[in-house]
Parts: sequence; C-alpha cells; structure tokens
Amino acid sequence: MKRFWAWAALIFGLLYFILPLIGMTNFSLKMRRGEYSFDAYAKVLADPRFQETFSYSVTMALTTIIFGVFLIVPTAYWVRLKMPGLRPYIEFITLLPLVIPAIVVVFGYIRLYNTSSWLPLTGSSAGTNMLLMFGYATLGLPYMYRAVDTGLRTIDVTTLTEAAQSLGAGWATIIGRIILPNVSVAVMSGAFVTFAIVMGEFTMAALLNKPAFGPYMQLLGANRAYEPAALAVIAFGITWACLGLMQLVSRLQKTAPRQA
Repeated sequence: MKRFWAWAALIFGLLYFILPLIGMTNFSLKMRRGEYSFDAYAKVLADPRFQETFSYSVTMALTTIIFGVFLIVPTAYWVRLKMPGLRPYIEFITLLPLVIPAIVVVFGYIRLYNTSSWLPLTGSSAGTNMLLMFGYATLGLPYMYRAVDTGLRTIDVTTLTEAAQSLGAGWATIIGRIILPNVSVAVMSGAFVTFAIVMGEFTMAALLNKPAFGPYMQLLGANRAYEPAALAVIAFGITWACLGLMQLVSRLQKTAPRQA
C-alpha cells in the first residue's frame, strides 16, 4: 500500500510539472493558424533585443562565476585550513542572500552608490555593471560556497598543503595548482547554479536599468502572445541543461580519482 501511494505521489508530481510545460510548448507552436510551426521561436531568436539581452546575461554570468571562484575558493580553503572555528559564522553569512530579498539588496546599492555618493558607481555603465555583478555573486553565494565547501571535505586539505609547502610552493601555487584542480568538479556544480540564477534574474537588472535577459522576458510577455511562450520554453531548456550538467559533474566527482 505504501508503494502504491509513493508511486501515486510521484505520478501526481510529474503531471503537475509536465502538463503545464506541454501546454505552454503546444501553445508556442501555434503561431501559424491551423498548423504547428516554429515561427514564434524564429521570431524570438531573430529579435535583436533577444540577442543583445541574452549575450549580456551570458557575459554577466561568466563574469560572476569567475569572480565567485576567485572569492570563494580561497576563502573556503583558508577557513577550513586555518580558522575552522569560524565555519558556522561563514555559513550563516552565506545563507543571508536566501532570506534577504534581492530588491532590498539592489535598493541598498542604489542608495549607497548613487551619483551623489562618495563612490558614484551608478553614474557610469561600467560601474553599474560592476554593481550588478556583485549582486549576482551575492545571490549565487549560498550555492557556490556550499559546493566548494563540500568539495573541500572530500580531500585532505592539511596534508596537501603541508606537502606542497615542503616542496617550496607558495599560497598562490597551492590554491591554483593543487586545491582548485581537486575541487574543480564542485566548482563547476556551483557555477551551473549561478549561471541559471543570472539568466533568470529580474529584480536587480530591472532596477539598475541593464539590458538583461530577465527584464526582456517580462517586457516581451507584456506585449506579445506566442513569443513569450517560446521564450519561456527556451529559458526552461537553459535551466534544465544546467541541472543536467550538474548531475553529470556530480557523477564525475564520484568516479574521478583524487589527486595526491
């Protein structure tokens, strides 16, 4: 009986998520009356705004990932190696983006870094891009930090560090050539989550007035019928591609030999 209810709950969950997706996909293919076509997808992909916003968000996602790796890997490594007593406090800090709304963060940015402040980052495009990147890194912090921290748990950080130091390696060499390769699979897992967050984020990009993919999706959805459905399917595909890559790298992490 328990097995029956378990299967029933699983089937209900699948139908709950899959049926709306099937309906949305079916609707996106009906732009041409009386037959199925990919006209909506063709119009979306040919839209210069789509190309501009998609490329902008991809660039911001890659920049955010690189910044996150340079920030989180050394921090998590140093905390685990030298200051293990600080781990609960660091974990608490990394959880704050989950309870503080993005709109609060971005309003704080605008208030602190507006054109009349001591550091007017919002007065230039480069400064606003930097603020947006910091905001994205904040949103991805819980996932990136936990992925890296989990990867560090699977290796003997102390032994690797002592062995490298005995051979004359400096801290940059230890982190870049020993620690990072050993946690590369974990870093990739966190990077895929960050990529998916950046591609779908709306609040920060809209309030900072940047041409990101999230605001473009909202704008298109307010003015068109079939194109928003096609765009939603594309965004859904990007998210699921990131989830699939996370599963792939997780399997690679289990099967890959540890480096000594």
